[in-house]
Amino acid sequence: MLELTVFLCGAVVMILELTGSRIMAPFLGTSLVVWTGLIGVVLAALSIGYWWGGQLADKGPTRSGLAWIVFWAGVLIALTAVLQAPVLRLIQGHVPGLHLGVLLATVSLFGPASILLGMIAPYAVKMKLASLEHSGAVVGRMYALSTIGSIVGTFLAGFVLLSFFGSLPILLVLGAVMALLAMALSPRSGMVVKSAFLASLIVGGFLHVQYRQALAAQGYFDLDTAYNRIIVAEAEEESSGRRMRIMSTGPGWLQSAMYLDDPVELALPYTRFFRLAELYVPDYRRVLMVGGGGYSFPKHLMRTRADLDLDVVEIDPVFTRLARNHFGFDPSGTTGQRIELHHQDARRFLNRTHAPYDVIILDAFSSHYSVPFQLTTVEAMERISANLTDRGVVVANLISAVSGLEGRMLRALLATMDAVFTQVETFLVADPADPERVQNIVLIAGNSPLRDVGSGHGPPELIAKLDHRWPHSIPRDLPVLTDALAPVERYLP
Repeated sequence: MLELTVFLCGAVVMILELTGSRIMAPFLGTSLVVWTGLIGVVLAALSIGYWWGGQLADKGPTRSGLAWIVFWAGVLIALTAVLQAPVLRLIQGHVPGLHLGVLLATVSLFGPASILLGMIAPYAVKMKLASLEHSGAVVGRMYALSTIGSIVGTFLAGFVLLSFFGSLPILLVLGAVMALLAMALSPRSGMVVKSAFLASLIVGGFLHVQYRQALAAQGYFDLDTAYNRIIVAEAEEESSGRRMRIMSTGPGWLQSAMYLDDPVELALPYTRFFRLAELYVPDYRRVLMVGGGGYSFPKHLMRTRADLDLDVVEIDPVFTRLARNHFGFDPSGTTGQRIELHHQDARRFLNRTHAPYDVIILDAFSSHYSVPFQLTTVEAMERISANLTDRGVVVANLISAVSGLEGRMLRALLATMDAVFTQVETFLVADPADPERVQNIVLIAGNSPLRDVGSGHGPPELIAKLDHRWPHSIPRDLPVLTDALAPVERYLP
């Protein structure tokens, strides 16, 4: 029984840690900063637990004592499910800086349970020791079982649980598993308390399922996938009052949006700037779009370009499913157009593709906290350049300011693109007069000098967007991003 306890608790540690990344994603993103905070805090908490568990074990370990440690670890895991939203909202609203916010969130939500989980192995080892003669073998076996449990928990969470079940149900089930394990360890100790806790988890799980079903009936979906935590909901646009369906994968910014009264109209302002490709390459036909999301711009292209040849690279197939079911994306209804969807990492696609495009659109940044660094480097830009026609353009969206500390991401990316492309132009989407404002910025670059688009020929709504072009020079005061060194987390606003 002690071996099973150590194995299961080792698995619970890793499931809790991986689930934690999804819990924090809507509030703090999924960047390297979040993972660093999670791993570091959990390791620190486990270390405290190892020390504390050893201290308690030396005072006389009992099965009842171990059972209570296991039980209270389960209680704390279940409390994490209950408290995570209010705690993360409080941190998001009142704690300045991503690094401090991540540390406070991980310490408060995952530190206490991890400490108790760390206590279990040394406590069980002490109970298992019968003599010093075989102490090394006993310690080695028990910690090997704990590590094997962690390996199983890692693969179970990463390959199965997070892809098929929500993060909150996973935490409730972990709490229930720990309660059942505590009952098995010491059937006569505190059965009333343990049974009441287990019953409350069952009732809570049932109510959670009912609540999720009620939300889904109102158009709200909260999904965990192999790559993201995706939230789909309905909202009202503040400026117009029009009803929208929105998609979010990170804090503060929308991944995609659709007007309910016109599913094909471009709802998010930055996506309308992608249309500038019409001015720079009027006769474009072959398009590569990196990042599908809600497939807003592919829908626009399907409606406006009768002879379209479109490839969309989206690593997460759940985005495509949601786009089909809730955002009106239907590539099967096209006539005279070739549309292919590629569910793989964009860098891998770029490395293996050798068919030049007239327009390449980069819209893979799920939020300003989640930037796939492998698409920002000079090596990535060289692959993009190699897949671009001589007169073609690459259109890239990012979230940054222009000047100051909040503009480092833009300036680093500009330095990188300058090293590859002949010309790069910068468009500030929200406010072209405020270089210190963090906003969507659209970059347009080409392998040859860009076409002069200032003659006024073109749709009026596109000509008006030329006023958003940044007219001043932007210092290249940061080094080029490379595969070996691309500190995008340090440059994020």
